[in-house]
Amino acid sequence: MRVVVTGGAGFVGSHLCDRLLELGDAVVCLDSLLTGKMANIAHLVDHPHFDFRCEDITAAIDVPGPVDAVLHFASPASPVDYQRFPLETLKVGALGTLNALEAAGRKGARFILASTSEVYGDPQVHPQPEEYWGNVNPIGPRSMYDEAKRYAEALVSAYRVAQDLDTAIVRIFNTYGPRMRPDDGRAIPTFVTQALTGQALTVTGDGTQTRSVCYVDDLVEGVIRVLAGTMAGPLNIGNPHEMSILDLARLVIEVCGVDLPITFTPRPGDDPLIRRPDITRARAELGWAPVVDIRDGLGRTIDWFRAELSEQRAEAAHMPHPRRSLDQPASSPQS
Repeated sequence: MRVVVTGGAGFVGSHLCDRLLELGDAVVCLDSLLTGKMANIAHLVDHPHFDFRCEDITAAIDVPGPVDAVLHFASPASPVDYQRFPLETLKVGALGTLNALEAAGRKGARFILASTSEVYGDPQVHPQPEEYWGNVNPIGPRSMYDEAKRYAEALVSAYRVAQDLDTAIVRIFNTYGPRMRPDDGRAIPTFVTQALTGQALTVTGDGTQTRSVCYVDDLVEGVIRVLAGTMAGPLNIGNPHEMSILDLARLVIEVCGVDLPITFTPRPGDDPLIRRPDITRARAELGWAPVVDIRDGLGRTIDWFRAELSEQRAEAAHMPHPRRSLDQPASSPQS
């Protein structure tokens, strides 16, 4: 197949590009690099079946030639990013999704929307099945992401009915793995970076809020099965192994092999208290369930972060230092 992946230079998108190429597909990767990174796809740029285009899909999508599938994974996905880029997040959920759907319609391609467990908000049903409508604050500090994804789901559903477009919706739960940015604000990259640099791990609130984290390879396998099938969804794709944020911090400390304190900071507004996917539908329709154990996945992730930090230190050690003027003191207060 020839597959378009929007947001293909992002954390999840780049792993998806890897897997599609491994399966023998050709990949057209579209990314504005707002939050994606060229480093995530640097190993692919010389691949004969990989085509990267730095494009803002909220303006237009025009991919010459045949296209068999459009996988719409473009969007800031961490609170740090979507709160820094609220308008861009809303635009990619609305205009970006519209343009991606139109492109799929012109090509007669299957369309898959990467939605999110955030459509469930701070849930009053636990675990969360696809039938649950959610509990979302439409004007809160996370609303630009939550409502962008809810609107995108409505748009995909309308195109499926009104345009007879072959579409699917996957609701992605908390995912982790190599290529996450250390500064993206999510729990695992924050904890791992702190542990590897000898800092106290910062847990928000009292740490009793829960998350269910899924290793990125498991997530990608679920998406590939959706792509190969005919189901419309929505389908929860995530790991039902639920744990508290405090226990997750303790586990990162253990797997990193360090002895560090845990400190507590205020919980962000509208931070969900609980999160766990009901994956009954994914098991039945896809034959899919996550297989990577949390310790194994964390170990792989920590190894990647350790290598990245080592490389950053090596690069910093070889960077030239700016020359200090003769009349400037050796140390001075920082502004």
